[in-house]
Amino acid sequence: MKNPFRWMAVLLGIGGLALVSAAPQAVSPDQAVIVRFDYGSTDLGPLFKLEKELETAISAEAVGEYDGNEIAADGSDGILFMYGPDADRLFEVVEPILKSAQFMEGARVTKRYGPPEDGVREATVVIEP
Repeated sequence: MKNPFRWMAVLLGIGGLALVSAAPQAVSPDQAVIVRFDYGSTDLGPLFKLEKELETAISAEAVGEYDGNEIAADGSDGILFMYGPDADRLFEVVEPILKSAQFMEGARVTKRYGPPEDGVREATVVIEP
């Protein structure tokens, strides 16, 4: 390597060269679908299967992104986070998948219509079988 500073410039994307990322651009997280559910197990296999189905559907329909979960250490309950530009459309895509998972029965879904600030409109739906 003749010039170590040029290599650092390439890594930083300065000096006339820039790295191009193939990753998709982040979806505006202005709206959200947040699912609170009772899980009742430390076996996370069914949860991971559901997450994969959600990710696939959200991506295929280009309605936002699945952002992950928070699950209690004892497996008692959890929360799923999804974001996109239209909470209603996002929920329309994920609702059948949520209904297909037995542990989602009775889950409380919050559709948030804007950034998480005071006064933002929200709607709550309960997942029924």
